[in-house]
Amino acid sequence: MKPQDIIAGKSSLWIFGYGSLVWKPDFKYKRSKIGYIKGYKRRFWHGDNFHRGDDEVPGRVVTLIEEDDACTWGVAFEVTGSQVEESLKYLNVREAVRGGYLTQVVEFFPQGANQSPVQALVYIATPDNPIYLGPASTEEIATQIAVCRGKSGHNMEYLIRLAEFMRVSCPDVDDPHLFSIEAAVLATIRPILLAG
Repeated sequence: MKPQDIIAGKSSLWIFGYGSLVWKPDFKYKRSKIGYIKGYKRRFWHGDNFHRGDDEVPGRVVTLIEEDDACTWGVAFEVTGSQVEESLKYLNVREAVRGGYLTQVVEFFPQGANQSPVQALVYIATPDNPIYLGPASTEEIATQIAVCRGKSGHNMEYLIRLAEFMRVSCPDVDDPHLFSIEAAVLATIRPILLAG
Protein backbone atom coordinates (compact mmCIF):
# COMPACT_ATOMS: atom_id res chain seq x y z
CA MET A 1 0.00 0.00 0.00
CA LYS A 2 1.48 3.33 -1.07
CA PRO A 3 0.97 6.63 0.77
CA GLN A 4 -0.96 8.14 -2.16
CA ASP A 5 -3.41 5.20 -2.01
CA ILE A 6 -3.90 5.71 1.72
CA ILE A 7 -4.68 9.43 1.58
CA ALA A 8 -6.91 9.35 -1.51
CA GLY A 9 -10.05 11.26 -0.54
CA LYS A 10 -9.24 11.41 3.19
CA SER A 11 -9.12 14.54 5.33
CA SER A 12 -8.03 12.62 8.43
CA LEU A 13 -6.10 9.46 9.21
CA TRP A 14 -5.14 7.50 12.32
CA ILE A 15 -1.60 6.09 12.54
CA PHE A 16 -0.85 3.36 15.11
CA GLY A 17 2.57 3.23 16.74
CA TYR A 18 3.85 0.34 18.87
CA GLY A 19 7.63 1.00 18.92
CA SER A 20 9.50 4.31 18.90
CA LEU A 21 6.40 6.16 17.67
CA VAL A 22 4.87 5.80 21.15
CA TRP A 23 7.53 8.12 22.60
CA LYS A 24 8.93 9.91 19.56
CA PRO A 25 6.39 10.46 16.78
CA ASP A 26 8.26 13.47 15.30
CA PHE A 27 5.28 14.58 13.21
CA LYS A 28 2.41 16.97 13.90
CA TYR A 29 -0.92 15.45 14.85
CA LYS A 30 -4.33 16.62 16.09
CA ARG A 31 -4.67 14.18 19.00
CA SER A 32 -3.47 10.81 20.24
CA LYS A 33 -5.08 7.90 22.06
CA ILE A 34 -3.60 4.95 23.91
CA GLY A 35 -5.11 1.61 22.95
CA TYR A 36 -4.49 -1.66 21.19
CA ILE A 37 -4.88 -3.69 18.03
CA LYS A 38 -5.92 -7.35 17.94
CA GLY A 39 -4.34 -10.27 16.12
CA TYR A 40 -0.71 -9.18 16.48
CA LYS A 41 2.09 -9.58 19.02
CA ARG A 42 5.05 -7.19 19.34
CA ARG A 43 8.48 -8.82 18.86
CA PHE A 44 12.09 -7.59 18.69
CA TRP A 45 12.61 -9.51 15.46
CA HIS A 46 13.45 -6.71 13.04
CA GLY A 47 16.96 -5.47 12.31
CA ASP A 48 17.83 -1.78 12.24
CA ASN A 49 20.94 -0.69 10.36
CA PHE A 50 20.20 3.04 10.50
CA HIS A 51 18.47 4.36 13.64
CA ARG A 52 19.63 1.83 16.29
CA GLY A 53 22.47 -0.06 14.62
CA ASP A 54 24.57 -0.18 11.45
CA ASP A 55 25.30 -2.57 8.57
CA GLU A 56 27.93 -4.50 10.55
CA VAL A 57 25.99 -4.71 13.82
CA PRO A 58 22.27 -4.12 13.24
CA GLY A 59 20.16 -3.18 16.23
CA ARG A 60 16.90 -4.90 17.12
CA VAL A 61 13.59 -3.07 16.96
CA VAL A 62 10.01 -4.26 17.14
CA THR A 63 7.66 -5.46 14.46
CA LEU A 64 4.29 -7.16 14.62
CA ILE A 65 3.76 -10.88 14.17
CA GLU A 66 0.29 -12.20 13.41
CA GLU A 67 -1.26 -14.27 16.19
CA ASP A 68 -5.02 -14.67 16.50
CA ASP A 69 -5.34 -14.34 20.30
CA ALA A 70 -2.74 -11.59 20.75
CA CYS A 71 -3.11 -7.85 21.12
CA THR A 72 -0.51 -5.10 21.02
CA TRP A 73 -0.78 -1.85 22.96
CA GLY A 74 0.50 1.46 21.67
CA VAL A 75 -0.63 4.92 20.59
CA ALA A 76 -2.76 6.01 17.65
CA PHE A 77 -2.25 9.52 16.31
CA GLU A 78 -4.94 11.34 14.36
CA VAL A 79 -3.57 13.52 11.58
CA THR A 80 -5.85 15.93 9.71
CA GLY A 81 -5.69 18.27 6.74
CA SER A 82 -2.14 18.95 5.58
CA GLN A 83 -0.81 16.79 8.45
CA VAL A 84 -1.96 13.67 6.58
CA GLU A 85 0.37 14.14 3.63
CA GLU A 86 3.20 15.60 5.75
CA SER A 87 3.15 12.74 8.27
CA LEU A 88 3.02 10.07 5.56
CA LYS A 89 5.97 11.63 3.70
CA TYR A 90 7.98 11.69 6.92
CA LEU A 91 6.98 8.16 7.98
CA ASN A 92 7.65 6.78 4.50
CA VAL A 93 11.30 7.76 4.91
CA ARG A 94 11.58 6.84 8.62
CA GLU A 95 9.70 3.53 8.53
CA ALA A 96 9.65 2.32 4.93
CA VAL A 97 12.82 3.59 3.23
CA ARG A 98 15.16 3.37 6.24
CA GLY A 99 13.33 0.66 8.16
CA GLY A 100 11.90 -1.59 5.49
CA TYR A 101 8.41 -1.58 7.00
CA LEU A 102 5.25 -2.08 4.93
CA THR A 103 1.90 -0.42 5.64
CA GLN A 104 -1.32 -2.12 6.58
CA VAL A 105 -4.69 -0.94 7.85
CA VAL A 106 -5.87 -2.37 11.20
CA GLU A 107 -8.69 -1.77 13.65
CA PHE A 108 -7.52 0.25 16.65
CA PHE A 109 -9.38 0.03 19.98
CA PRO A 110 -8.89 3.11 22.19
CA GLN A 111 -8.45 2.61 25.94
CA GLY A 112 -11.43 3.46 28.13
CA ALA A 113 -15.18 3.06 28.18
CA ASN A 114 -17.46 4.17 25.33
CA GLN A 115 -14.63 4.44 22.80
CA SER A 116 -15.38 3.31 19.26
CA PRO A 117 -12.68 1.51 17.28
CA VAL A 118 -11.11 3.32 14.31
CA GLN A 119 -9.24 2.19 11.23
CA ALA A 120 -5.52 2.98 11.59
CA LEU A 121 -2.44 2.70 9.44
CA VAL A 122 0.38 0.60 10.90
CA TYR A 123 3.94 -0.14 9.75
CA ILE A 124 4.98 -3.82 9.89
CA ALA A 125 8.28 -5.47 8.93
CA THR A 126 7.89 -8.91 7.41
CA PRO A 127 10.32 -11.83 6.98
CA ASP A 128 10.70 -10.78 3.31
CA ASN A 129 12.65 -7.72 4.43
CA PRO A 130 16.44 -8.16 4.00
CA ILE A 131 17.14 -6.74 7.49
CA TYR A 132 14.48 -8.87 9.22
CA LEU A 133 16.31 -10.90 11.88
CA GLY A 134 13.55 -13.19 13.12
CA PRO A 135 13.27 -14.97 16.45
CA ALA A 136 16.14 -15.47 18.87
CA SER A 137 16.44 -16.23 22.58
CA THR A 138 15.85 -13.48 25.11
CA GLU A 139 19.56 -13.52 25.97
CA GLU A 140 20.66 -13.23 22.31
CA ILE A 141 18.30 -10.32 21.68
CA ALA A 142 19.40 -8.61 24.92
CA THR A 143 23.10 -8.98 24.09
CA GLN A 144 22.55 -7.48 20.65
CA ILE A 145 20.50 -4.57 22.02
CA ALA A 146 23.11 -3.89 24.75
CA VAL A 147 25.90 -3.22 22.25
CA CYS A 148 24.16 -1.59 19.27
CA ARG A 149 24.03 2.08 18.42
CA GLY A 150 22.77 3.94 15.34
CA LYS A 151 22.20 7.46 14.06
CA SER A 152 19.22 7.97 16.42
CA GLY A 153 21.04 6.66 19.49
CA HIS A 154 21.69 3.55 21.50
CA ASN A 155 19.49 0.50 20.98
CA MET A 156 19.03 0.27 24.78
CA GLU A 157 17.31 3.66 24.78
CA TYR A 158 14.72 2.32 22.33
CA LEU A 159 14.06 -0.71 24.53
CA ILE A 160 13.95 1.19 27.84
CA ARG A 161 11.71 3.97 26.53
CA LEU A 162 9.27 1.43 25.10
CA ALA A 163 9.17 -0.50 28.39
CA GLU A 164 8.68 2.76 30.31
CA PHE A 165 5.78 3.73 28.04
CA MET A 166 4.10 0.40 28.77
CA ARG A 167 4.59 0.76 32.54
CA VAL A 168 3.29 4.33 32.67
CA SER A 169 0.57 4.31 30.01
CA CYS A 170 -0.63 0.69 30.18
CA PRO A 171 0.17 -0.37 33.77
CA ASP A 172 -2.27 -3.28 33.76
CA VAL A 173 -0.92 -4.79 30.53
CA ASP A 174 1.75 -7.47 30.71
CA ASP A 175 4.21 -7.70 27.82
CA PRO A 176 6.47 -10.63 28.78
CA HIS A 177 8.60 -10.45 25.62
CA LEU A 178 9.39 -6.76 26.13
CA PHE A 179 9.94 -6.92 29.89
CA SER A 180 12.06 -10.09 29.79
CA ILE A 181 14.39 -8.50 27.22
CA GLU A 182 14.59 -5.32 29.30
CA ALA A 183 15.50 -7.36 32.42
CA ALA A 184 18.14 -9.32 30.47
CA VAL A 185 19.71 -6.12 29.06
CA LEU A 186 19.84 -4.52 32.52
CA ALA A 187 21.40 -7.71 33.94
CA THR A 188 24.00 -7.62 31.14
CA ILE A 189 25.04 -4.02 31.73
CA ARG A 190 24.77 -3.94 35.54
CA PRO A 191 28.29 -5.47 36.10
CA ILE A 192 29.75 -2.92 33.67
CA LEU A 193 28.08 -0.04 35.48
CA LEU A 194 29.15 -1.32 38.89
CA ALA A 195 32.75 -1.78 37.73
CA GLY A 196 32.97 1.76 36.37
